[in-house]
Amino acid sequence: MRWIGAGRSDVTPHPDQPVSGTYFDGQTAVRHDVQIKAYGEYLGITPVAPPGKPFIWPLARIRALDGHKARHGPLTITLQADTDDEAPRDPARLIINDSSFANWLRSLPTLTRRDLRRGTWGKVALYVGGAAAAVALILFVFLPRIADELASRMPIEREVAFGQLVMAQMESLLGDGSPAAACNAPAGLAALEVMRQRLTAGQGLRYDLTLRVLDTPMVNAFAAPGGQIVILRGLLDDASTPAEVAGVLAHEIGHVEARDPTRLAFRAAGSAGILSLVLGDATGGTLIAIVGDQMLSAAYTREAEAAADAFAHRLLTDTGIGTAGLAAFFDRIEVEGMELPEYLSTHPTTTGRAAAARAADQGVVTPVMSDAEWAALQGICG
Repeated sequence: MRWIGAGRSDVTPHPDQPVSGTYFDGQTAVRHDVQIKAYGEYLGITPVAPPGKPFIWPLARIRALDGHKARHGPLTITLQADTDDEAPRDPARLIINDSSFANWLRSLPTLTRRDLRRGTWGKVALYVGGAAAAVALILFVFLPRIADELASRMPIEREVAFGQLVMAQMESLLGDGSPAAACNAPAGLAALEVMRQRLTAGQGLRYDLTLRVLDTPMVNAFAAPGGQIVILRGLLDDASTPAEVAGVLAHEIGHVEARDPTRLAFRAAGSAGILSLVLGDATGGTLIAIVGDQMLSAAYTREAEAAADAFAHRLLTDTGIGTAGLAAFFDRIEVEGMELPEYLSTHPTTTGRAAAARAADQGVVTPVMSDAEWAALQGICG
């Protein structure tokens, strides 16, 4: 039998009466009935069945086992010891059935201390660093590639249905919980259709674009999956000419045709799903909310932005609208020192984009719409 601390006799008896307990040496399954008594800074343990030599456990090294730290009833304790385990514990166990004595032990400040073997924190840091690196690799390398592949293979009809779900969430985000009001003045809708036809007629676009205006002062325009493009009232209020709005829409059409919104949505949903596994659960509604938020910020890559600008330049030139309006919009933002509009917040600098738009081939330019139609479009929200 293995007794810890056997042979010690230099302890001062405690005045309390001894109590009964059960001892397991951790080497065999044999139980040993013992008498337990407190002596100053030690517990004295005397085997009574079968009889054996008394031994002691230092109070400072006594630890309650995990799962046995209840505030009342029997208490199972062990010793802190040098072992190869991350939480070093002696295999021996002592069960104290006397509730008063057990509660006295529970008052010891070291009873529930978590002991760690030297070097454990270094291993923890190594493991956490490795896990963080793995998550970063998934988020920034593998996930974008997977998202690109999914976006390219997704049937358009499913993309449209997915985009409608995203749009519903985006409208709630813009309306602070309730759907943002849609702008539906008949004359304004007719003018919006004139602009849509001007931008899309004869261009062979693969999406049947749906344009809508929401009544919010944010200077923004964005595309959702499935060919849905939203203009916010703030953009119409801020624009000086319909050519400026047409230029912004042409850029968003470029994103639509490249399926950038769908790709961004997949990345946002994938990132949210991965992070929910790491940090906590996320419901499907939460994922859609995160996707909607990403659509509002439109954090496309620089390459995607450059490609959408190039598409806009070609579209504006082919339709006879010209790129001067888009360049003027960027110039005005730069000259007036306006706060950068949301939809430009992650895009290339306005100075460079204005110069690129101005350098594009203008061709024959005709007005986007009449003055009356432009006034109707600006008043679409009433």
